[in-house]
Amino acid sequence: MQLLLQTSARDLDAWKTAFDARAEDITGAGLTTLQIWRGEDATILVLFEVHNRERATDWLGRQVALGTALTAQFLETL
Repeated sequence: MQLLLQTSARDLDAWKTAFDARAEDITGAGLTTLQIWRGEDATILVLFEVHNRERATDWLGRQVALGTALTAQFLETL
């Protein structure tokens, strides 16, 4: 199972620094970062491998509670 997260940041370098600083929290949420893309209009997409959906869901809730504007969806390979 994967998790695709979409957010945005005008300053990609600052966003990436903050993202990297959360690596331990991300790993603790049962997630492994597979790929990060920069899209149009400051869009950032992050693809994670999900090892524990419950912990990943809790982590997403904490991100939203901290005011992080994002959309996310869990994906399964068919």
